[in-house]
Amino acid sequence: MGEHAYAHVPVMAGRVTALLLPALTGPTPGGRPPVLVDATLGRAGHARALLEACPGLLLIGIDADEAAIEAGRALAVEYPGRVTLAHAFYDHITEIVADAGHRRVQGVLLDLGVSSPQLDDAGRGFSYSQDAPLDMRMDQTAELTAARVVNEYPVPELARVLLTYGEEKFARRIAEALARERAREPVTSTLRLSAIVKDAIPAAARRTGGNPAKRTFQALRIEVNDELGALRRALPDALDLLAPGGRFLALAYHSLEDRLVKRELAARTASTIPPSVPLRAADLAASGPRFRLLTRGAERPDEDELAVNPRSASARLRAIECIREAA
Repeated sequence: MGEHAYAHVPVMAGRVTALLLPALTGPTPGGRPPVLVDATLGRAGHARALLEACPGLLLIGIDADEAAIEAGRALAVEYPGRVTLAHAFYDHITEIVADAGHRRVQGVLLDLGVSSPQLDDAGRGFSYSQDAPLDMRMDQTAELTAARVVNEYPVPELARVLLTYGEEKFARRIAEALARERAREPVTSTLRLSAIVKDAIPAAARRTGGNPAKRTFQALRIEVNDELGALRRALPDALDLLAPGGRFLALAYHSLEDRLVKRELAARTASTIPPSVPLRAADLAASGPRFRLLTRGAERPDEDELAVNPRSASARLRAIECIREAA
């Protein structure tokens, strides 16, 4: 689940199911069971809905968070023989699918960002509203923590992280304030970090836009987990795994990840044939784009969704379908 979804309410579940069902219920090569990769399993809200809707479906669930994999084990018991789990970041999707014995899949779902259970678990350090150690690791076996970034990065590098990943216009001021504070005593808690950020931002700028630490926390989380790097690596691999008729869906929760998804999907659906080149219909079919967009721009939650699931407010859903094999 993404950053703005309650643990028990998967974001835009009805729309996600509607977009994936045609790929998961249609004919498959050799009549084999359809395969869905939920590459960000979370607490398996989307996965459970799709397993229920598609009785023959095989699920490959991927998550870097061991707590999500533990929850996935309960799902595997509930749907015996249909669920394969992998504790990893989703940029390993190609090898995970191959290890599960598949060359192509019928669906891939990416629900990006931090999950609600991670956000609501104060001890994980993702939230700026509850005191906790500065951690922010999705994979708690990883070495890099938010505390290391805050206390060890040089000021120019720390400012770059805040500007690039948080789009924080006061990045330099915040980085310099953190350097002054950490020289006195290491910054190790979320509430102390929040207070330092608030004090570093001009008073006028603190009056709008919600909690002034929001952008800093986002930036640190992205840096700690290499979220944008993982997404850049995973997108082409995920699309290349789709069989004809297969569909890819991505739920993004901020402009940085949504922009990456938008660019990759646009590139996959763009024609590479120069307009001046005359082609027969057969040539055009073989040389045109292998994918078609299923959504016009990014779809957003409707009022009914927001009423049930207010954390879905920033969600952006994009979808694409593979229409033929590579030439």
